[in-house]
Amino acid sequence: MKIKFQYNNTALHRLIKQLAIREGALPTLKNKESALRMEVKDARDQADLLEEKLHKEMHAYDEMVRMWGEFDEDLLAIDEVKLSAKKIAGVKTPVLEDVVFKTKPFSLFRNPAWYLDGIAILKKLTRIAIEQEVFSRKMQMLDYARKKTTQKVNLYEKVQIPGFQDAILKIKRFLEDEEHLSKSSQKIVKNRKEEAA
Repeated sequence: MKIKFQYNNTALHRLIKQLAIREGALPTLKNKESALRMEVKDARDQADLLEEKLHKEMHAYDEMVRMWGEFDEDLLAIDEVKLSAKKIAGVKTPVLEDVVFKTKPFSLFRNPAWYLDGIAILKKLTRIAIEQEVFSRKMQMLDYARKKTTQKVNLYEKVQIPGFQDAILKIKRFLEDEEHLSKSSQKIVKNRKEEAA
């Protein structure tokens, strides 16, 4: 990225201010990037752990597959998934508060006795699946923010800060050369006046 500037003191002071802002922001951005990286890893680990837990729980009920065929699917429905938001390094992420289920009334005398256990099992499995999905979404959001922060760190570190430093150096050299030329021309004029006098 080429930085546009003029060879004067005003431009020099403006570039020095811009450089100071970026150099001041860089450590904060690096800290944010490392915090986001850790949070992404934690969210990924938690999502993987919940996925593994869900598979284990489902395999524990494999021998009951035949019984699930007689289970009425309309008995249980998700009424509401309550989420809240938590800021992590400036990024709003979802937090699962509660899963509210709606159970359709049924007769305990006309249905198998295990229906109550079946409803409890389904609630447990559904909650784990929803929690795993929330952590996956949280991981995606944090990873996106981390990538954006990494881009900004790289932009500052590799492009803008060196560009501003280079521009400042060029302006300083130009102004110094201009000052030297001015002094030299003054000496020449002075020497000519002395020779003429």
